[in-house]
Amino acid sequence: MAGMRQRIYQLVLMVFGCWALSGCGLGYYWQAAQGHLELMDQREPVAQVVADPATPARTRDQLEYAQAALAFAHSELGLPDNGSYQQFAAIDRDAVVWNVVAAPAFSLEPRVWCFPVAGCVSYRGYFKQAAAEDFARGLRERGDDIYVGGVTAYSTLGRFADPLTSPMLALPDYRLAGLLFHELAHQQVYLPGDTVFNESFASAVEQAGMRRWLSARDNAAGRCDYERWLMRRAQVRQILERARASLSALYLDSAEPVVTRQAKAAVLQSLRDDYQAVRDQWSGPPYFDGWFGSGMNNASLAALAAYDQFVPSFAALLNRHDGNLPAFYAAVQALADADSQVREAELAALARDQFSEAARLENCATIQAVSQD
Repeated sequence: MAGMRQRIYQLVLMVFGCWALSGCGLGYYWQAAQGHLELMDQREPVAQVVADPATPARTRDQLEYAQAALAFAHSELGLPDNGSYQQFAAIDRDAVVWNVVAAPAFSLEPRVWCFPVAGCVSYRGYFKQAAAEDFARGLRERGDDIYVGGVTAYSTLGRFADPLTSPMLALPDYRLAGLLFHELAHQQVYLPGDTVFNESFASAVEQAGMRRWLSARDNAAGRCDYERWLMRRAQVRQILERARASLSALYLDSAEPVVTRQAKAAVLQSLRDDYQAVRDQWSGPPYFDGWFGSGMNNASLAALAAYDQFVPSFAALLNRHDGNLPAFYAAVQALADADSQVREAELAALARDQFSEAARLENCATIQAVSQD
């Protein structure tokens, strides 16, 4: 084991070494290599954990559920089967990594950092929250808006056997299965350097996969929970989009910084008020308080936009292929391979298709009525 660890350390450092010398800092890559190896060392085969009499019943149930969702992802969704999520890593923290997103005080465009394999992305990940907060503090002192968010899943895009983690098992069932579909979608198609494309595609696969998964299990209650979550998420997304539009117009203005800062604060306060007004109409969970809990700013708005911006476009593309996932994946790969201007034009055209993802969001009363027929 020690020899294997040494070889992996050497491999990681060989891959990352030249990038470290170019300005990102060896310390950042060292913590990434060390955190990765520690997580890999904590993996145990899921079957072994399930068979262990000392495993808590809740953990056993969630692991079995995850394995069923994983088998469905491979057989019915055509997502990669390379050993990922067939092992479990029990960790004593609420997140696997913490991502730092930064944006200038008067811009919604996030800063980017470039890495081998992943390309240029709009975040930096840390295995220790304190390290993420330290890095964020330096950016904040320079005047940037900062968002630090914990991530429950860990992905190497299939280059290693990515594990299930204890933070993943803390999710509701419908969120756990969706997260697996989302992460495997990144292994299906990944465009280095384009966070919005990658996250929007994975979110679209997650939504299509969840509807098929819940239908296959004849789970009307689960479908209701999921559709309620999607509908509320769409409501919040509309509120966020209005705020982004207002801020974008504001930042194009040539007003004095003091005036712009005051107007920005007013837009963000209005955003929080709008969310609270919508939340007050809901009879119970799920809520989206976590999106607003640490204070909304340019960085958090940019981070949230990455997961949704092109979801309607990808949903329309899947509809063009009559729900045929292999054909859809091939079309998405073609978009990823295309020139960026061609890709952006096609995504914009798809967003104008008559098909609307919102049309598929059914209310719980309808779902329950259908399930009783």
